[in-house]
Amino acid sequence: MHLGCNVFDNVLKIFERYQNLDEIKFMDMRIERIKFTDIRIENEDIGSLESNEEIGIGVRVLIKGWGFASTNDISKVEDVIKMAIKMARTSSAEISLSSHDPIVDTVEVKQEINLLDVDLEEKVRLGIEITKSMDGEKIKTRKFSYSDIIVEKTYLNSEGSHIEVKIPRVYFTLSAVAKSGEMMQNYWKSFGGTGGWEIVEDVDPINWAGVVSKKAVSLLSARSPPSGKMPVLMDQELAGVFIHEALGHAVEADSVKQGESILAGMLGKRIGVKGLTVVDDPTLPGKFGSYPYDDEGIPGKRVEIVKDGILVNYLTDRETSSFLNLEPNGHGRAQNYAHVPLVRMSNTYIEPGDWKFEEILEEIKFGVYMIGDKGGQVDVANGTFIFGAKEGYIVENGEIKDHIRDVSLSGNILEILRNIKAIGNDLKIEFPGFCGKGQWVPVDDGSPHVLTEAVVGGLK
Repeated sequence: MHLGCNVFDNVLKIFERYQNLDEIKFMDMRIERIKFTDIRIENEDIGSLESNEEIGIGVRVLIKGWGFASTNDISKVEDVIKMAIKMARTSSAEISLSSHDPIVDTVEVKQEINLLDVDLEEKVRLGIEITKSMDGEKIKTRKFSYSDIIVEKTYLNSEGSHIEVKIPRVYFTLSAVAKSGEMMQNYWKSFGGTGGWEIVEDVDPINWAGVVSKKAVSLLSARSPPSGKMPVLMDQELAGVFIHEALGHAVEADSVKQGESILAGMLGKRIGVKGLTVVDDPTLPGKFGSYPYDDEGIPGKRVEIVKDGILVNYLTDRETSSFLNLEPNGHGRAQNYAHVPLVRMSNTYIEPGDWKFEEILEEIKFGVYMIGDKGGQVDVANGTFIFGAKEGYIVENGEIKDHIRDVSLSGNILEILRNIKAIGNDLKIEFPGFCGKGQWVPVDDGSPHVLTEAVVGGLK
């Protein structure tokens, strides 16, 4: 074991001694060694540079309610267990969990080029080359951010599971800000996945640097968007983020359990058009949100959330699956050892339909084609949302015309899903990012092109 045999044996003995206390209904422990690199470069200057390593332990204990404690001092493992037990004893909650057969397994996500074999200088040099290549008269700010992380995790629980997992991840972003007079516009592109340095080498970052800077400059002369309810063609990135934010969070079973989701009590009911199938799948090879086991020792599982327009499943952890009388499907995830698992998405996407892109365009008499994600807000309790796109185009009589900027779409989640007119055949799942819910976890999402109807407006 990565802690050293003697140290780990001692940790295991302490864990086994306490897990057998009569009052304890369930107990688990995550031991993590985390190696990470973080680089920030702006206009060829190194803004920050960090390469570090830490080890930590998180312990959960269930008596009536939960107790949780963590430490980055491995010698204090017994103190942490005692603290978790003490906290669990003070909880008056009555929590039940889904059980699972014990699992003993070792899984390592392979790296073709080990991240630790690539010099820090090479990673910095790449960032400087990228920011330098984005230079231009109207480009005022050029940024490159890079992070890689290798997590070696040992999971133990009182059911007898002992799971060893090693997952490397890489994530990097190129961005540019263009300015003309008082007008400023920015554009960016992110890449990432599970694996090694080959993820970086599979991208042509210098070419993408050119794309990003040209897009930022082009947006300076783009026009303002039209406003009102109209056909909206979302590209794969925007549709993917929409389905993550607007639908995905609404099917996280903790929101359902607490009655904070518009989809509570909707299993088996139609929420979208026929042909709409939405999936969350942590087993996809190489994707940024992929993992073999969640942070409760449950195997990551492909889950059909919506099947042909019918809501057929929620995303669950052990606690919510017990409460809702469903099977746990491996979506209890924690940011790291210092956080408790919550119900989270992994790689969320819309299954492809059979429409060609040109056929979808021909359906639009007057509407907008919205490209990329610029953030937004969702209220899963009342089902409303607003999203911005990085850019857009007017579509008239099936033809792509004027470039538009600062464009947003808004509406009601269920109305959007029921107003879908066409789902493309061009699925992409390559839009990695970090999802926040009090904790940050890596996710990916995607979609084919999707034509629906929504309220279009400006974005400030």
